[in-house]
Amino acid sequence: MSTNAESGTPPAREPEAEPTAGREPEHAPAKHAPVKRPKPDALVRSRTGYTWMALLAAAIFGIILLIFILQNLDKVQVTLLFWSFSLPLGIMVLLSVILGALVMGLVGGIRILQLRHAARQP
Repeated sequence: MSTNAESGTPPAREPEAEPTAGREPEHAPAKHAPVKRPKPDALVRSRTGYTWMALLAAAIFGIILLIFILQNLDKVQVTLLFWSFSLPLGIMVLLSVILGALVMGLVGGIRILQLRHAARQP
């Protein structure tokens, strides 16, 4: 124990802080790290968001297609080899586009199979 050099009396004690039951002192650091929130980009770019956007685009495309067909109801005579039939112009254009997409998918699928087969060869 140290004494005061001039008077020979022990130094005065600082008053003890009141006990705080279960409370942390205000100046103490937090026990838990702050919760990190995801960036807004992570919330916007999700599979659900992309699916919703694709569905919206398909709906808009369908409405435009319906308007095209309704505005082109003039009958068109089509002859292919020994078949002959007439359909509205809008439906005929739609069928032509669908048939072209199917042919393109068939040719592309055959090419993919050829490349896979070639990649497996030693």
